[in-house]
Amino acid sequence: MSSRDQALASILSQLALSFDGAVLGVVLAYAAVRSLFKFTANSSALRRIRHAPSAGVPDLRALLPSSDDYSQSSDQNLVIVRGSVEAKSTVEGNWKSLGRPHILVSHESADKAVVIQRTQTCIYNEWKGLFGWTSDVRAIFGRSWREHESTSLRTVPFVLVDGGQWPQSDYVCVSIDGSAHPMPLTTVFHQLQPIDASPYTFIQALFGHEYPVGLLDEEKILPLGKEITAVGICSFRNGIPEIKSCKDLPYFLSDMTKDQMILDLAFKTKVLLWSGIALGSLSAVVLGYAIIRNLNKWKEWRKQRRSQQSNSAAIARADMTDEEGDVPEGQLCVICLMRKRRSVFIPCWHLACCNRCALSIECEVSPKCPVCRRTIHSSQVIFVP
Repeated sequence: MSSRDQALASILSQLALSFDGAVLGVVLAYAAVRSLFKFTANSSALRRIRHAPSAGVPDLRALLPSSDDYSQSSDQNLVIVRGSVEAKSTVEGNWKSLGRPHILVSHESADKAVVIQRTQTCIYNEWKGLFGWTSDVRAIFGRSWREHESTSLRTVPFVLVDGGQWPQSDYVCVSIDGSAHPMPLTTVFHQLQPIDASPYTFIQALFGHEYPVGLLDEEKILPLGKEITAVGICSFRNGIPEIKSCKDLPYFLSDMTKDQMILDLAFKTKVLLWSGIALGSLSAVVLGYAIIRNLNKWKEWRKQRRSQQSNSAAIARADMTDEEGDVPEGQLCVICLMRKRRSVFIPCWHLACCNRCALSIECEVSPKCPVCRRTIHSSQVIFVP
């Protein structure tokens, strides 16, 4: 863990344990609520996927309503289709595909694909250097604004076909517009290139700034002929079935089959349910402890406030009874040396202070007799002629 992460962890731990753990309890309660909301969403997705019809590409038309029937609900149009990836221009084979890019070719592996994702990540290191306190200051006020990753995505229109049939008479167009779901891409290139140090790098390290040490290049593709499963809303467009992603579902294009999706969602649903119950119970315990602790502190504060008010009143009354002026030297208070000794300390029974100073000593956290330094419990006013 870097110094920045350690500083942030220290600040977060102090903030979480403030107010006797009340902040931690609120955070745990928030996490529990989020887990239960995700559990509800996953349960709904599991139910919809479990009841959604699954079919191959040739059998898809029999499952869909006619193109003129728009009264069907989205759940009735939800289907699960498994097929092989193919470029749309290949199956169309007409003048519509002229002038368009037919197939993408990977620059690194020369594989044919319909989706190419290239990611370039700059890896940084940080040494605290001679002036390393600057990194701790930056860790407190925020992270670096420097972008560490850049991604470029190239796609061509593609379809799903029945892999064992040629020529392809039936196909399903796949629309990824507006989809934020991950795609089942295959990594074909992965290389880490070190970055040579420069004089500017030495200055950055000297003052505790992060400096680049490597450049990671990755290329992922969706190759032709790959067997994938599409889960989404399917409808007709110009007489051709087209499938789109459903935002309420966690899957759109996946390597898993329907049964594997159901098992994966069922496991996640159970984890979210029990994690929500565990986090909720833990937050209730932490919040209950924090409430009791803060309530006791408030009661103690009120008790001390009342005690201070009563002591102030007692001191004011003592001022009226204490004598000042011409007092023999042997009877002067050992604290203020102005008033006559009138209070004895219990249990040592030393007569050493006036009423006001005795009450002041008694209000201390650890009251001790000024003569013998013995711990006292109270004081008693006596009248000496």
